[in-house]
Amino acid sequence: MQGRPACKGIFAAVIAANLSLPIATAQAQTAAATVAAPATPRGVDGLPDLNGTWDNGAGIPWVRPQQVGASICIVGCEEIPQASPAAGTGAARLPMDRPRYRPEHIGKVQDLNARQVQEDPVLRCENPGLPRIGPPDKIVQIPGQVVFLYDDVNGNFFRIIPTDGRGHQADFEATFLGDAVGHWEEDTLVVETVKLNDRTWLTDDGSFHTADLRVVERLTRTGDTLQWQATAHDPAVLAEPWEMRPRTARLTDIEIVEAPPCIDRDLPLMQDGTSHDNPR
Repeated sequence: MQGRPACKGIFAAVIAANLSLPIATAQAQTAAATVAAPATPRGVDGLPDLNGTWDNGAGIPWVRPQQVGASICIVGCEEIPQASPAAGTGAARLPMDRPRYRPEHIGKVQDLNARQVQEDPVLRCENPGLPRIGPPDKIVQIPGQVVFLYDDVNGNFFRIIPTDGRGHQADFEATFLGDAVGHWEEDTLVVETVKLNDRTWLTDDGSFHTADLRVVERLTRTGDTLQWQATAHDPAVLAEPWEMRPRTARLTDIEIVEAPPCIDRDLPLMQDGTSHDNPR
């Protein structure tokens, strides 16, 4: 009987040692990751340096066809769960990243969604607008100004964004990408854009907006990654501000190139208005 306390002590020591192994391993991995992670470069003004070409996952290598219910998903399939019946409807529904509309505007969204192949501006080679265009593919940053460059499916687009404290332009006419001004909140670049025309959609599936749309983007660089997140404010039609799912871009040495012209050849050949859920 006198040996049991000693045995208990031995077992306790063995268990403690075994429990400490995963903790020590995790600590070592964390320390190694911290050492391996590149530092965030900064400019002479001390602000994060956003210069560079950023792979945001929108290129051709990202296309991986996958069966999702009755549809073929070709973009972002790994981020989207399988379809499941919507409550009370018996119909398959994908849990997509979509804005919520006021009740009186839901009918218009459903109508545009049903006729997306005829009505979607992007399918007619137009500028996708904000926030649909997503994070920039390249950033050129100088003191007091950043330039966003885009290599989009419909062509190359750009935005010049002052960061020197000036406000929005009073005489600016509404455009696809609007009037943007930026400021820094610690290490995050915040870009507010107004004066956007109403010829674009917020995203797919009939997500229209008004000319009062205001979009706020937040860009934060950590090492060689850039996180982009956007929020759309349009209280006239949206039930609440739509905060998009954040996207992460990675620094790349593959330069963007001149995009080929977008020429609409599909609408004249369309047989009917059949469409399906777009998984983006």
